[in-house]
Amino acid sequence: MESSDERNQRVMTVVAAARRQPPGEQEQYVRLACQEDAELLREVSDALKWDERMGDFLLDHAVPAGELPTLRPPAVTGTAIGPYRLLQRIGEGGMAEVWLAEQTTPLHRRVAVKLIKEGMDSKAMIARFESERQALALMDHPAIARVFDAGTTPEDRPYFVMEYVCGLPITEYCDRNRLNIRDRLELFTQVCGGVQHAHQKAIIHRDLKPSNVLVTLQDDKPVPKIIDFGVAKAMAHRLTDKTMFTELGVLVGTLEYMSPEQTDLTGNIDTRTDVYSLGLILYELLVGALPFEAKERRRAGIEEILRRIREDDPLRPSARASALGDASAPAARNRKTDPNTLKRQLEGDLDWIVLKALEKDRTRRYGSPSEFADEIGRHLRHEPVLASPPSVFYRTRKFVRRHRFGVSVAAGLLALLVGFAVSMTVEAQRIARERDRANREAEVSRRVKEFMTGLFQISNPTEARGNTITAREILDRGAKQIDTELRGQPQTEAELMDTMGRVYSSLGLYSQAAGLLERAVLTRKRVLGPDHADTLASMDAVAYVYWHQLRDNEAEKLYREALQLLRRKLGTDRPESIEALNNLGRMMVQQHRSDAIPVLGEALERARRALGPDHRVTVHSTIYLAMAYSNGGRHQEAETLFREGLAADRRMLGPDHPETAQAMGNLALVLANSKQYAEAEKLYREALELDTRLLGPDHLFTLTALNGLGWANLEQHHFEEAGRNLHEALSKERRVLGENNQYTAGTMENLADLAALLGKREEALADMEWAIDHGYRRYDEMVNDENLKSLRRDPRYQALLEKARQAAGKSSQN
Repeated sequence: MESSDERNQRVMTVVAAARRQPPGEQEQYVRLACQEDAELLREVSDALKWDERMGDFLLDHAVPAGELPTLRPPAVTGTAIGPYRLLQRIGEGGMAEVWLAEQTTPLHRRVAVKLIKEGMDSKAMIARFESERQALALMDHPAIARVFDAGTTPEDRPYFVMEYVCGLPITEYCDRNRLNIRDRLELFTQVCGGVQHAHQKAIIHRDLKPSNVLVTLQDDKPVPKIIDFGVAKAMAHRLTDKTMFTELGVLVGTLEYMSPEQTDLTGNIDTRTDVYSLGLILYELLVGALPFEAKERRRAGIEEILRRIREDDPLRPSARASALGDASAPAARNRKTDPNTLKRQLEGDLDWIVLKALEKDRTRRYGSPSEFADEIGRHLRHEPVLASPPSVFYRTRKFVRRHRFGVSVAAGLLALLVGFAVSMTVEAQRIARERDRANREAEVSRRVKEFMTGLFQISNPTEARGNTITAREILDRGAKQIDTELRGQPQTEAELMDTMGRVYSSLGLYSQAAGLLERAVLTRKRVLGPDHADTLASMDAVAYVYWHQLRDNEAEKLYREALQLLRRKLGTDRPESIEALNNLGRMMVQQHRSDAIPVLGEALERARRALGPDHRVTVHSTIYLAMAYSNGGRHQEAETLFREGLAADRRMLGPDHPETAQAMGNLALVLANSKQYAEAEKLYREALELDTRLLGPDHLFTLTALNGLGWANLEQHHFEEAGRNLHEALSKERRVLGENNQYTAGTMENLADLAALLGKREEALADMEWAIDHGYRRYDEMVNDENLKSLRRDPRYQALLEKARQAAGKSSQN
């Protein structure tokens, strides 16, 4: 009788030989090699299927195409690791190998075992392995391959055990079983649910594609299983990626399913990267092809491929189905329909949904996989989808489809025909208006591109004449040229003024920003109207600048005007309206106003109800309300919300994002107010490192984190480090922000406290007076140190406080 080791040897011998056959002849070879042995045929087929579909499953380094490791009798075949008997190696990476194994107790089943390689047991490698194992163990969702067990071999080699998925890629499964469009959409929404679960666990897949979404049967029902989270730990570590590592060395992902932001090589991605890849998978499920020819793209060369990913707009799915020509017939048959019907099924909702998921600008995509799935649900229920252009005809058609019987009885055929004719007329007029608007916008974009191309020629050596040109100089030159080169082109002028004003604002150069943004608002009100989206966006940007210039009343007036217009135009529960309420509340927080709490409480309640917990507007509401609680001394409530906001930023934006760094600083502030100085100092250090790396050493957020770190040092009586950090922050703030600035003054106030703690009362009073004269407005903090208490009791200090109160009162009346 054949032993199990001999059996494994036979299986691997056939598999190794089969892999060397041309793809079209592999199946015939396997049948000939296995002859009448049906069990051998099954085992060989399973191994080849696993090797083909999951060769990169959970592996760390790539193996170039055509150079996959040949299956050979490994030294440990038949070895038992606990209750798992290793059958055959089915994959190998730079750090680990994956084995098909048989579990014997407490139940009998086949599993996949990932085992760290011999010689790869350094502390760093084991830490990486453990990090991946724990990240995967966090997930527990029917659409994600599960982790069953983990441990260490007697030789101290870590391993973990996962679900062995024997299935087909989702596109192949749908085609083989000829699933119609509705069934494909319902299956796809399950995939969205799995990806959403991963995002909630702070894991971004980054390489979603059909071969990483296998479909298996459970209780005779198709169930998708997302595999290959081998690059998912990039949320916490830099990993290589099997699909692209050998080809480029720096890109992570698969070219055909890569999002535009993955091509910029900065690692600045978030969960919407996975939304883009899901959009491409849905495109292929619906059409039977990707929006572009994959072979043609690969022949074009890497640079051209990346350019096309960033710039080329995809065809609508319905248009792509038509463009397939003769190839559309088999695709239609696989969807139980014909080419013309398939095209009609894709027109409208599905075109809009897919193209929204594939927006080049990620801010215009669905915010999360769950939003994507909800949109598909609306389509399946014949409800209006959010991605649709506003149309009376469209919404009427949706209503009729949902309520066919009632409408037919209530209105009658004649009324329906009349309504249809009126709707068609309105729709034709809308299409004409949309065409005119699109033409105008295209012309504005062309003019902006020409202007910016000429502007940035200043960085050409022949133009610069040997001088070093900074981004600030380019901005300044552009601001001066707008009036001379774009006179008579108001929309283009406004677009450029708004863009450059925002850049100045982000650099903390508020005086330059205010002039440009004010002109953008006036121009857009005149040309586009006071309630146009672009006008309202410019108003919001101006209000933000006013707020940072301590022009509080002007800022509040603009914020309230924008809020009123948005609510009247869109309603109270749209993201734009809630974000406008957020902005108003944030400014009130900065003024230490108690009425900020009800404003932001309303914003958070509306955002949670209307948008859900993972929408960016909801996260903003959470953080701003936490700020208001902190100002009001409700530190425990503030800490809870700040931690919630930071967790959401890490989950949605990733750990290396400026907003994540800001959330760290916010939490650090409330922890310091609660006297949790050690944790506050740790967070300030993390935020400072992030801001310095992402934004530069002179950015406002970097300086704020540096000041916060100095304050945390001071509160722990680490006086030498506190002085070093605070003096560095003050020096940079004076240079970058100017002396008459609330941030500069706030740092000087911390230096006043430092002087007082060191017993230098006269220096402390002088520093405090300077701070108040140059914009310091906070004068209500609690103190416990005896030196500080003594300083506060000094009559001269009390006079300075009164001066600060009067200055704050004048500021609020401006």
